[in-house]
Amino acid sequence: MRVALFLTCVNDTLYPDTGRAVVKLLTRLGVEVNFPMAQTCCGQAHYNTGYRHQAEPLARHFTDVFGADAYDAIVTPSGSCGAMVREAYPRMGERARAEGRGGGLARHLAPVVPKTYELTEFLVDVLGVTDVGAYYPHKVTYHPTCHGLRGLGLGERPARLLRAVKGLELVELPGAEECCGFGGTFAVKNSDVSAAMGVDKVRHAESTGAEVLCAADNSCLTHIGGTMARLRSGVRPVHIAEILASTEMSASAEMSASAEMSASVQQESLS
Repeated sequence: MRVALFLTCVNDTLYPDTGRAVVKLLTRLGVEVNFPMAQTCCGQAHYNTGYRHQAEPLARHFTDVFGADAYDAIVTPSGSCGAMVREAYPRMGERARAEGRGGGLARHLAPVVPKTYELTEFLVDVLGVTDVGAYYPHKVTYHPTCHGLRGLGLGERPARLLRAVKGLELVELPGAEECCGFGGTFAVKNSDVSAAMGVDKVRHAESTGAEVLCAADNSCLTHIGGTMARLRSGVRPVHIAEILASTEMSASAEMSASAEMSASVQQESLS
């Protein structure tokens, strides 16, 4: 199977390790992963802020880049951007038709809608796997982001994948279905409410005793992680792709690197 990786703006700019994890994971499962270099923003930020017409050229470009028949699927490690393509693109096409601009936009966007998948639903629904051969010896709680939960209907897919990870202890997050408070520009326009919601989410995560809070969307993890840093929380945010890509070999290498760093710091303090 040949897929195109739709990394998204946020991941490309701030979280390249998530993209590397997706490639590592899918390659391990026998999938050929391609990264179309011409990809840009899908238009979600514009669309969600009310600039629908300005989002249309970006949506057209997305189809130009990812709509090739050479790809069996388009896979993204972002529930929100995946929902933009699957939910908002058809709406954009229908709105353009209703405004008397014809069905050209709808026809142009149609090829990418049915073959765009968020990572966890691609693994479970398309590849038919839940045990991806991962190893992650940590206590983890899972936050279902709003677009993944309500837009894409990911349901139990992420949890099923996490439960199959060797060494991982999955604990339930209280108030899991409550929004973390990010909401894109909501966090800017309603900063006080957003911050309060973020604190609630972090406090719930802390109550589980988990070392890690994971989610399928780094935009939400940015907000939650920022709140964790301000509260000096002992929980750390990790994208689910990085957990699923982890193996016993990579975990061992990470522990060795951490031990070497600690030894180096101790040596410097003694000298």
